[in-house]
Amino acid sequence: MFRDKCCGEVGERDIGRILTLSGWVFRRRDHGGLIFVDLRDRTGIIQVVFSPEVSPDSHELAHTLRTEYVITVRGEVRRRPEGTENPDIPTGNLELYVSELRILSRAAPLPFMLDEPKEVSEYLRLKFRYLDLRRPEMYRNLLMRHRVTKLVRDFMDSKGFLEIETPMLTKSTPEGARDYLVPSRVNPGHFYALPQSPQLFKQILMVAGVDRYFQIVKCFRDEDLRADRQPEFTQIDVEMSFVDMEDVINLVEEMLSFVFREALSVDLSRPFPRFTYAEAMERFGTDKPDLRLDLELKEMGDLAEKGSFRVFLDAISDGGRVKGLCGKGMAGLSRREIDLLTEEAQSYGAKGLAWIKVKGGFDSPIAKFFPTQVLEQMAERLGAEDGDLMLFVADSEEVVHNTLGRLRVSIGRRQGLMRDGYSFCWILDFPLLEWDPDEGRFVAMHHPFTSPKEEDIPLLLEADPQDRQTLASLKARAYDIVLNGYEIGGGSIRIHRPDIQKKLFEVLNLSHDEVEEKFGFLIEALKYGAPPHGGIALGLDRLLMLMVGADSIRDVIAFPKTQKAQCLLSGAPSPVQERQLKELHIKLDL
Repeated sequence: MFRDKCCGEVGERDIGRILTLSGWVFRRRDHGGLIFVDLRDRTGIIQVVFSPEVSPDSHELAHTLRTEYVITVRGEVRRRPEGTENPDIPTGNLELYVSELRILSRAAPLPFMLDEPKEVSEYLRLKFRYLDLRRPEMYRNLLMRHRVTKLVRDFMDSKGFLEIETPMLTKSTPEGARDYLVPSRVNPGHFYALPQSPQLFKQILMVAGVDRYFQIVKCFRDEDLRADRQPEFTQIDVEMSFVDMEDVINLVEEMLSFVFREALSVDLSRPFPRFTYAEAMERFGTDKPDLRLDLELKEMGDLAEKGSFRVFLDAISDGGRVKGLCGKGMAGLSRREIDLLTEEAQSYGAKGLAWIKVKGGFDSPIAKFFPTQVLEQMAERLGAEDGDLMLFVADSEEVVHNTLGRLRVSIGRRQGLMRDGYSFCWILDFPLLEWDPDEGRFVAMHHPFTSPKEEDIPLLLEADPQDRQTLASLKARAYDIVLNGYEIGGGSIRIHRPDIQKKLFEVLNLSHDEVEEKFGFLIEALKYGAPPHGGIALGLDRLLMLMVGADSIRDVIAFPKTQKAQCLLSGAPSPVQERQLKELHIKLDL
């Protein structure tokens, strides 16, 4: 027998008992007569003691133990002597005096120490992931992932949802990102695509009368990666029939409240705040606002016109915007520090960053271009007090919002203004379409199956595909959910009428043949009585990253890829044999 209990499960009631424990040697300390080993498994650590008086043979063998050896020990559980307790671990009052030691396997010298994660490069952590996952914090992340997925399943089951699997090998359809393609051996020249989402299939399930579907599903997108993005990721995918937006929002809020309460003992405040897309952009510069920070962007164009600062006036005359942000407590920045802040703004796309210090008056190279009364109005509008720094960007609306939106978060973190906790919000009333200047046509802001708002349906059906003004004004029945500045989910009420779906494909400039090739099976299904339906997909990896306080979703995925979409552990992707390519009728042209 390898163990009577796990290491972290040994408690006060076990004092005096003879137990067998197994695990990894985390640390070994030789104190001359006694040898102490911290024995670790997935449940925690317990100190085991090798004494020559208890077992000379085990004591002698313990001299050979090294970090990460796998051992089994048998002995008596004792209370630690007074003054030697370790309050940092649950078993800190106990120790096991070993009467028998078995070495199950030896470990080579480690490429990094498991108790010094901050000193280890991510390259090493991913290459030797099996060692990285032995660290208690990584195991806790995996445990949290398990708990959250179980809670989601329990909740959805209680609400009458069926978990239904959809195909992994499916049809390539234009959904925004590049598909991962899989060649078919039995159909030469044809390819499957790994799904970017189960979107079409979950809509088909609604046509089929399933009514309430969910799935915790793998999705795949061949796109540029970052800390919160992976080529393969996991969604909590949900679709419901005979619902409107409120039904979906209420379900998601209830589910998240249940998960946070059960997994983190955190009670979320409901309902979550809601903002229209336009309002979020105006106030926060982004449709993913972090509400743990009170700073907001303010319109400054009307005040800028009361001065003679040419940069502001030129931006306004070119149809751009002038907006400002208050840098709380930043009036003491040196000129060099302000230059670095300007460089940061330029990295976001701005041409520059104007500033005015509020410091017993107004100190700035641009202050001379404005009457004192206007400067005072600027400070009042931004909420700038003595000791603050007023920051301004003048450019196109897109650049102004992107720059100040990102500076808002950067300043909030730098100045310690970010509150702890979890701040959710919903973003509503997105544009249905957005103009793509590279392709010279409209594209769907979410996806081409999103329904327009009810009042906009007649406008869409009657619109000329060349009428950019009307098409740009259409609003979608779409909704995103945001947590601490990250979009963790998005969904919409879907189009269930074939005439509306065909018209939307028309304004997206998709030909009849392309529609039939890519989406023909959905259009055909909608002809046979499709109920009104809608749903949402929540990014499980991002949600978990925020729940555990990690900096990257790679810390909540057991075997993630790098930013180059490589698995350092297995070496994927890798070349294949010429024989395999011939079977697939593929010839490489490199």
